[in-house]
Amino acid sequence: MQEIIDVESQISVSIEDDEISDAGSVTEESTPPSPHPTSQSLFARDGLAAIAEGSIEHNVIKNVFLYGMGDISKNTDVVVIHKSSPTTSSGLAYKKARLDSFRIFSGAVANKCGGDANTRYAWYGGTRDDIREIVKYGFSQCARPSHGPSYGFGLHLSPAKFAIDGATSSAVDEDGLRHVLLCRVIMGNMETVCPGSEQSLPSSRNFDSGVDNPSAPRRYIIWSAFMNSHILPTYIITFKVPDHCLTRVPNMQPNNRTRPSTPWMSIPALMSVLSRILSPSKMALIRKSHKDFRELKISRPRFIRMLRLTAGDELLAATVKRHRQHEW
Repeated sequence: MQEIIDVESQISVSIEDDEISDAGSVTEESTPPSPHPTSQSLFARDGLAAIAEGSIEHNVIKNVFLYGMGDISKNTDVVVIHKSSPTTSSGLAYKKARLDSFRIFSGAVANKCGGDANTRYAWYGGTRDDIREIVKYGFSQCARPSHGPSYGFGLHLSPAKFAIDGATSSAVDEDGLRHVLLCRVIMGNMETVCPGSEQSLPSSRNFDSGVDNPSAPRRYIIWSAFMNSHILPTYIITFKVPDHCLTRVPNMQPNNRTRPSTPWMSIPALMSVLSRILSPSKMALIRKSHKDFRELKISRPRFIRMLRLTAGDELLAATVKRHRQHEW
């Protein structure tokens, strides 16, 4: 999924290159959760709060999930979305420690890899109790995937555009619901791991993670030594889908029903064009803010606002509209 700029101040979602984005009229503050019958029981004992239905955050994550469910999205009902951020005082301390650790390792990997930690979004599916334990205490083991081949002894996750793979790895609970985690993952330098491999660590210091196919990944592999430093759980999606829809994972590509209808382009493409137009000082500001955003030092709304202030809405609008015309 690529970060996107929506010049008409609407929310758009794109799923390419594993980056989730929203843009437009958003605020810095989190939207307070609305009363939801399931939020009173699902993960409530862990102090997690449901995201308000209809909020920007809820709509973006829901659309990302349904996009990745492909053709069975029409049979999928998103029941509730929680932020994997405890609201209790003890939980908040753990959340801060986990986030600080993720930032530190992201910075270390970025320094090692020439400035880019290659942070992506990925899905992890399991039982409701699995998800609860991971949110509370972190990952404890690297189990063999429940479907498809194994790519070594590591934690297997699915790229953001393949939510269906995470859903297939989930399990129905006593209420007939399934649960998946959406995580941020530090991939760094990826090496190809063959199906059936017995690998459990990077083959050399040059690599940080594994992947089944670098050009078209369907599996990310985070080795057990890194699973609690290189993976940051961010959202829990609780959903319903008929069991027969998940009996096997098709060799599919996600549908394109959620492609933005308003002009948009990826941040890397936009920055490439802007670098030929804006002064070096302005581009330095944009690149620094983008780096801070990728390293979780600033929020997405703050980065979007800075970009609009630096480049100007008229220039951004003209750039993305020309891009759209060439693309289509």
